[in-house]
Amino acid sequence: MILIVDDDLAVRTSLSLLLQSKENQVVVADNAIQAFEVFETQRPELVILDLNFSIETSGKEGMSLLKKIRSVNATVPIILITGWASIELAVEGMKLGANDFINKPWNNEYVLQSVQTLLELNDKKPRSRNRKELDKKYNFRQIIGNDETLLGILETIGRVASTNASVLITGESGTGKELIAEAIHENSIRSAKPFVKVNLGGISSSLFESEMFGHVRGAFTDARFDRTGRFEMANKGTIFLDEIGDLEASSQVKLLRVLQDRTYEVLGSSRTKTVDTRVVCATNKNLNDMVSSGLFREDLLYRINLITIHLPALRERSADIPMLVNFFIGNMKEIYSRPELSVSQSAMRWLQQLPLPGNIRQLKNLVERTVLISNKNELGIEDFQSQLNLSPLKNQKVKLPGVGTMTLDEMEAEMVKQAMNFHKNRITKAAASLGITRNSLYRRLEKHQIPFNETED
Repeated sequence: MILIVDDDLAVRTSLSLLLQSKENQVVVADNAIQAFEVFETQRPELVILDLNFSIETSGKEGMSLLKKIRSVNATVPIILITGWASIELAVEGMKLGANDFINKPWNNEYVLQSVQTLLELNDKKPRSRNRKELDKKYNFRQIIGNDETLLGILETIGRVASTNASVLITGESGTGKELIAEAIHENSIRSAKPFVKVNLGGISSSLFESEMFGHVRGAFTDARFDRTGRFEMANKGTIFLDEIGDLEASSQVKLLRVLQDRTYEVLGSSRTKTVDTRVVCATNKNLNDMVSSGLFREDLLYRINLITIHLPALRERSADIPMLVNFFIGNMKEIYSRPELSVSQSAMRWLQQLPLPGNIRQLKNLVERTVLISNKNELGIEDFQSQLNLSPLKNQKVKLPGVGTMTLDEMEAEMVKQAMNFHKNRITKAAASLGITRNSLYRRLEKHQIPFNETED
């Protein structure tokens, strides 16, 4: 049963008819006292609450009812309805425990998706954390490991994949965020449709609309042809927004608009397009800290993190390292036609105690580099040691310049110069050593006016 709270008869009727069309049972209330009585006596599975449901539009009465419901039930899903002018109020409601918010005028499809998603996520059925059982139900073939934390993540993926919930994946670089995003897509009803990856760290604000929404011929000076945007490519499928923490402020507003309304306009065209896509985001940054610092929009954060999945660093699940190494070795046996390849037990134990700040990506590169350099069929500690010493990823203390001697911009420019010199202008390698993308490195080279002659990677 779903409880709708609003003093506007038209709103109550519209939402009731919409939800009943999908065989949901609905009960309505037009004031806070009646709503709480219904909540306590009929125990609805979900509440839709208009924050400004009284004549007074401050939202105080709606917020008070939200607090009251949360004081007696911490888990029932609550969806807030608000106007664009009341977004700050909706964000405040999310902080108090609401699960989602919808703007007026609402999109019927989005309302139905949000309701279905929250009802499914609140399902209390027991779930399996046994890897064999999970693999029978879902396609997790590219995700290697038996760590308890990882199994909990896989169980969560299994639950959320069948919904349209927005998912935010966090974790250090190299922990496998893209693989998790792909697993969400592969196990969803959208799996036969496109999975479109977008590296937001490589898109400047001036290119954002053209890249994400597309443009028509003549939209700007160099627009010689029509271009299909990433959202249109991902229609009916999944769009994976990687490095969302690097998105510039002006672009955050544009992204929020399309996520709120599921509509956008192609650059150079006045025709509004609608989009139906699952949104999965990833970052290695702490977005809550960025919100506190004013670097990331709070309303955008609440729009993208209905479900948050945090991936542990590889050093926190070192028991999975032998499985990962054997997986990489198995692939390389075929790729390099070396069927006898193996890793000694002592080498496995040695690999398990490495800090590996680059996580799975660093481990994979280390194994592959060792396989390429060594002629042995059984790889030992010394084989891996020789290649680890060549890695730019070392957990060593660095002497930083004294406070006040360099600005942050000057330090960034110096690090970019050092990386380019060390890697002899190989963009891919320099970018990897700095922990950024190729496009991000190009932007910084341009920003700091650093001359370079690009060398083939």
